Amino acid sequence: MKIRIKFAKRGSLKFIGHLDVMRYFQKVIKRAKIDIAYSEGFSPHQKMSFAAPLGVGLNSEGEYVDIEVNSTTSSKEAVERLNQVSVEDIPILSYRLLPDNATKAMTLVCAADYRLDIRAGYEPIFDLKTAFTRFMEQESIVIVKETKKSQREVDLKPLILKYEAFDSYVCLQLVTGSVENLKPELVMDALYNFMNTELAPFTFQITRLEVYGKKSEEEDILIPLESFGEEIE
Repeated sequence: MKIRIKFAKRGSLKFIGHLDVMRYFQKVIKRAKIDIAYSEGFSPHQKMSFAAPLGVGLNSEGEYVDIEVNSTTSSKEAVERLNQVSVEDIPILSYRLLPDNATKAMTLVCAADYRLDIRAGYEPIFDLKTAFTRFMEQESIVIVKETKKSQREVDLKPLILKYEAFDSYVCLQLVTGSVENLKPELVMDALYNFMNTELAPFTFQITRLEVYGKKSEEEDILIPLESFGEEIE
């Protein structure tokens, strides 16, 4: 059986990397006595995969890990058992059964919601709400994106699916995935360049709120990854 677990990552634990989160969940699954399936071969490992690993320093209210299990309890009991052995800053939010033919979360991801809050003492010299509106009124937002091996021009505008700007924070829905993946930091850097201002490091506290996949190949509708599964009674 395929299970999708939703969890949050808060507080000081936002500074631990993806590999540490993966090792952490391997131990939590064991301690909670979840009947997880293992691969075969000389070095068996838990059948587990994560959706769109979160960058170091970001909080999240919508992270996902898919596992395969041999048997399972109800969703309510599984969440309780997992939270009993989990730390406070990585609470388990849901535990849902997926269809047998479900696509892995890491493949399914195509968008994510973020909230970017200005830290105290880092307030910009411009009005954030007005500036962001003007920024998005441009026909295109072309930047030079650097990779380890090359540079390429990218238009950010079609990768920003939704936005809402306020006096002290911005909410963004961005294209996320293996083909195109827009980081919120890149959007704010482009905004500050547009305003002829340098973006200081750590200006924004970034929180990922949710991760989405397309409801179906035929329907171009985004739904949260947990909505692909159902509660186990």
